[in-house]
Amino acid sequence: MRRLLCLLIAGTIPLLSHGAESPPNVVIFLSDDQAWGDLSVNGNTNLKTPHIDSLARDGSSFENFYVCAVCAPTRAEFLTGRYHYKTGVSGVSEGTERINPDETTLADALKEAGYATGAFGKWHNGTQAPYHPNDRGFDEYYGFTSGHWGHYFSPPLDHNRKTVRGNGYVVDDFTDKAIDFIRENKDRPFFCYLPYNTPHSPMMIDDQFYDRFANLDPEMKYRSPEKEDIMMTRAALAMCENIDWNVGRILETLESLDLSRNTIVIYFSDNGPNSYRWNGGMKGKKGSVDEGGLRSPFMIRWPGEIEAGRTISQIAGGIDILPTLLDLTDTSPELENPLDGVSLKPLLLETNPSWDDRILFNAYRKKLSLRTQRFRLDGAGKLFDIESDRGQEHDISGQHSAVANDLKLAAQAFKEEVATFAEQNTERPFTVGFAKHTTLPARDGIPHGSIERSSKAPNNSFFENWTSESGHITWKVEVSDPATFQITLNYTCREEDLGVKIRLEDTKGSSAESTITEAFDPPLYDKSKERVEESHYYVKDFKAVSLGELTLPAGENLLTLSAADFTGNEAIDVHSIELTLSE
Repeated sequence: MRRLLCLLIAGTIPLLSHGAESPPNVVIFLSDDQAWGDLSVNGNTNLKTPHIDSLARDGSSFENFYVCAVCAPTRAEFLTGRYHYKTGVSGVSEGTERINPDETTLADALKEAGYATGAFGKWHNGTQAPYHPNDRGFDEYYGFTSGHWGHYFSPPLDHNRKTVRGNGYVVDDFTDKAIDFIRENKDRPFFCYLPYNTPHSPMMIDDQFYDRFANLDPEMKYRSPEKEDIMMTRAALAMCENIDWNVGRILETLESLDLSRNTIVIYFSDNGPNSYRWNGGMKGKKGSVDEGGLRSPFMIRWPGEIEAGRTISQIAGGIDILPTLLDLTDTSPELENPLDGVSLKPLLLETNPSWDDRILFNAYRKKLSLRTQRFRLDGAGKLFDIESDRGQEHDISGQHSAVANDLKLAAQAFKEEVATFAEQNTERPFTVGFAKHTTLPARDGIPHGSIERSSKAPNNSFFENWTSESGHITWKVEVSDPATFQITLNYTCREEDLGVKIRLEDTKGSSAESTITEAFDPPLYDKSKERVEESHYYVKDFKAVSLGELTLPAGENLLTLSAADFTGNEAIDVHSIELTLSE
């Protein structure tokens, strides 16, 4: 059982056949909330995805590839080759999405091997150093580090820790930057990671992709059609076609630079669909540990090395991507922690590989689901024969009681193994001073009193409704070394509320403060391109004001933002505070 829980790379497979040719480049596309069924190659006639489909035609695809139920855990598993609880990641927000600093990422390993490394899109594994992508092996980063972003047209973004304004639709913008990166590094090995943030909500998409879906009554619907939100489906389909167009742009760039034959291209998604829509008759969606919430498309292309048009039936998962790519690129880093994933190289390059059955574990919150080659034990302890019952319609635990019992024992062993890791990862403070500049967004703070978040999810929210002096905001932090910081507050304030005094104070009473003397009350961003009736995403611009200097001791601390001397009905709205090490 232990071998099933913690498999290591065998390291006995012969070297690649490309001989003296330089190590292969690596391009990875990771879509966000895209279903296995959101591709025409998988039988969906509601849309057309020819460029993604071409990866299956020109490369190999896995029929049974599994990821996590939600975003950040999948990212952690594929970047480290380890089950997400072991990496420090247990959720999607409030600090639970951060990969522990002692984990070796795929980018770390390839960078050490001489690769140029770049990521363009949604990171979702930590914002502050040492969790930021620039600290995790990526030379170049352009995107956002939060779990989702509230607006998709020219929003503020992060470029190597600096806030910049995006240029156009975010997925197009990410692709533009990735193309620049590929062109700049065409003469050396590169790892280009494109974690697109669609079709995750908000369901924003430009007319050129949406128009053909605007009045669509989908031919193919979710298995319980009454659950389907047709407006959500229309938007998701349009967003998937936009992804496909951008995938085509990258593939065309590789071809034009004569890089296709020496580039490994991978495409997969981070979890099941974010709404009930056609998904091959599978049960569940995002957040579920059933087939529909976990099964992902997975295509891998490497012309001349990986067989074209081949479908591989053996089960595999996100934890296998790192060991597979280390194997295919002949990279052998020293890893701090044992891997859970295995190299898929034999399945990709050998005709009749020797391959043992295995168990894949999929955990989210208090539910755990197990998949063998034939069976799935679901979160409620029911057993299904997935080979004949992909929709999980018939519980066969009575007919296969021995299998069900063995899998329940394996589930218990897994829970016991990861329990220690889960305990270690609870309520970790947010790190300050590990880089020159640290941002503490509203997402990572806790409101008190009347103060509320602008949206129901912490990601990409701001604090509002600060109506009394009893209200305050706190951030639990860990300071790397004793230091003095310049404090900047990003705020909005109405004219009638000017004169309020804002103070940032630490546990021992040291403080920095300033009176708000300049009004800044911009409108919310235009939401006309959001294609669903109800939205909980509200985004606006914020103004920076200095609160002065604050000296903080090393170690854990509690930063409290308070307001006094109200002149109107409210204080300010708060987006974030920034701490910059003084020279």
